[in-house]
Amino acid sequence: MGKRREGREAAMQLMFAHDIQGEVSEEDMSTFWDLHTARPGVREHAERLVKGIQEHQVEIDALITGTLENFSFSRLGTVDRNILRLALYEMIHLPEVPAPVAINEAIEIAKTFGDTQTKNFVNGVLDKISRTLPKKERKPKAAPEPEPEAKSLNS
Repeated sequence: MGKRREGREAAMQLMFAHDIQGEVSEEDMSTFWDLHTARPGVREHAERLVKGIQEHQVEIDALITGTLENFSFSRLGTVDRNILRLALYEMIHLPEVPAPVAINEAIEIAKTFGDTQTKNFVNGVLDKISRTLPKKERKPKAAPEPEPEAKSLNS
């Protein structure tokens, strides 16, 4: 599994704990990382995601709420809610993550942590929201540096 996927999964687990406990203390975070042996970069990625989700949670939750039909936000399962939050944070606030990638990653995480219907529900909600979002401005890739000129043996 790649570092980014592992970071997403850890972020989802941390957000799940936050929802269940109401708040995750520094001690709780430390215990989580003691139990979750993360490769270098995974912890930083997960914590960056959690921080971003928390900073934009009101906006993200409102977007989810406005998309649900005949279903209230409070009835969402904790796993479903946090997978949606994670994917939407990436779709809206991380220009380096294309929406289809965020949706696909959310579906894969739903297969691991959700029930049999979670992946379909997550896919439907995220697909509907993605159609309403403006296209992200992607930074152009840097042009490759020119190859150094080969020196002639005669020079």
